[in-house]
Amino acid sequence: MLLRFSGFFTLIFFIIFSVNIFANPAGKTDENKEFDVNEMIMHHIKDAHEFHIMDIDGHAVSFPLPIILWTDNGLVTFLSSEFNHNDSGEVIVERKGQEFIKYHEKIFYANNTGGVKYVAYDAAGNVTNKKPLDLSITKMVFSMFLSMLLLILIFVATARTYSKSKKGEPTGLGKFTEPLVMFIKDEVALPMIGEKNYQKYMPFLLTLFFFIWINNVMGLIPFFPFSANLSGNIAFTFVLAAITFIITTVVGNKDYWKHIFWMPGIPVPMKLFLAPIEFLGIFIKPISLMIRLFANISAGHIIILSLISLIFIFKSLWLAPASLFFSVFISLIEVLVVAIQAYIFTMLSALYIGSAIEEHEH
Repeated sequence: MLLRFSGFFTLIFFIIFSVNIFANPAGKTDENKEFDVNEMIMHHIKDAHEFHIMDIDGHAVSFPLPIILWTDNGLVTFLSSEFNHNDSGEVIVERKGQEFIKYHEKIFYANNTGGVKYVAYDAAGNVTNKKPLDLSITKMVFSMFLSMLLLILIFVATARTYSKSKKGEPTGLGKFTEPLVMFIKDEVALPMIGEKNYQKYMPFLLTLFFFIWINNVMGLIPFFPFSANLSGNIAFTFVLAAITFIITTVVGNKDYWKHIFWMPGIPVPMKLFLAPIEFLGIFIKPISLMIRLFANISAGHIIILSLISLIFIFKSLWLAPASLFFSVFISLIEVLVVAIQAYIFTMLSALYIGSAIEEHEH
């Protein structure tokens, strides 16, 4: 019981600590400026070229990441700290006779008219500056590489526990990972794909589940310097869904395609009506996978940040206990949600693959 209370108050401490980080995301110290909830939330859920850790006396403390640009004059590299944590297009970085600016986490060539360097806009308010090809290691890419390294270390360590065990039973970390592996096998792969073919797809399903879950957990920790909202990035979920789509399309047998374009056992007029719908379903399934993971993870982050923002919107410490209580409550729910979303994505991927290779008699 004492341990539970200790963990609970530790969580509250770190949320209070993170409030200091969230309150001033860009290192701005203008006391007359109104607190912009939308700017703060978007700053923390979108990608960036550095990890912003905290502000000390108005100065941003951040972990810089490498900027890698393919420009008109070839490859250009430098650290994001060259922009001095400035995202307003005011800082110019010069490399190979070219000048670059960072504006809303996008890197452009700086316009230069009469010695005045600036960001130009069109009538709709869109930036018209030319952009180099940005191949930078952003915080989400860095977080993804970190999660990949963690997965390798976890499963190498798990494999060693089996090799060291005289009875072939797992010890240490293996006792944690084995039930999860068996769960994916018994509750996902076998029922959705079938006993005949499930082993062929187990490596993919296990990688999918653990990769999504680890990244979701990392994105939950606001005080972890290298956390990022990776699963809340639609480009990330798009790639995962595209992989499932490609596998499903490639392994689909003739019965799978026959049921899509010319369903057996129903009248011809109904076949003509259902065929376009079933064809669209080929693309709707991965799209639903992509949006479901992206929306659920993003929503959790936005809700927690919004609850914390209430303290600064109403400028009242009396609201802080209620705001922190509900933030902790949602955070605890999110611990469950991140695992459920990893499971759902893996389960639906297995279901789509299983339906594509299903034999005629089934």
